[in-house]
Amino acid sequence: MATTNKHGGAPQAALHARRRQVLRSGGALALLGAWAAGNAWADLPALVAASRGAVLPVGTFNALESPRFGFRGSGFVVGDGTLLVTNAHVLPDASVVPVPQLAVLVNPRGSSADVRRATLLQTDRVHDLALLRLEGPPLPALSLAESAVVREGMDLAVMGYPIGGVLGFSTVTHRGILASITAIALPSLTARQLEPRALAQLREGPFEIYQLDATAYPGSSGGPVIDVGSGAVIGVLNMVLVRGTRESALSSPTGISYAVPVRFVKALLAQPR
Repeated sequence: MATTNKHGGAPQAALHARRRQVLRSGGALALLGAWAAGNAWADLPALVAASRGAVLPVGTFNALESPRFGFRGSGFVVGDGTLLVTNAHVLPDASVVPVPQLAVLVNPRGSSADVRRATLLQTDRVHDLALLRLEGPPLPALSLAESAVVREGMDLAVMGYPIGGVLGFSTVTHRGILASITAIALPSLTARQLEPRALAQLREGPFEIYQLDATAYPGSSGGPVIDVGSGAVIGVLNMVLVRGTRESALSSPTGISYAVPVRFVKALLAQPR
């Protein structure tokens, strides 16, 4: 007897066949749209295949340097396919003159990698987020989850470009769970430690952050944390925000990863541009 999925729809075998058909038709974009319809993924490989094109290396571009693309971190496409979210700390220092040209690599592991120039639209220094506008035609975009669906213990996929171009620009995926939803707050600071972001965070007060039971390495910062069940982004991986505050007293890495909740991304997208 054929079994049905939890939504009471077509048999599981039919769902698998449909997903394979969409992938063969070149529909990463169409497959992402299927998530919005509420279809849960039965396997991680299908989710990775559909999401890969929306997760990009972020850096700078200089035609006179070698290599011309300077990797700084990860990011992911949202909205209409021309917007990209990353961590604010991934971007170069804006006080440098001349200001570096921001860029991303599209199809980075293919033979025809394309450098797309980018422009900074918005930043949220307190939550370490940045929003970029990409030149060129729209790219496949990831959907953003509703904050209400985020629960401790849910299965997650973390995507990004660890170690940058040292091992080649191939998207790396780590699977884990949402270990804890906890509050981040600065410890007691001396006057010399009150740099602008710390002052802004003191004014903002504590806010929730996601602690992940998933491996992440430098270079993955700014990448999406995806709910395996729905394929929607629940947070932005961050390797700096917490370790510079709550864990600043530790003498060695803990192996714990953190993510900024997606509600702060939505707030950034809602700002006038």
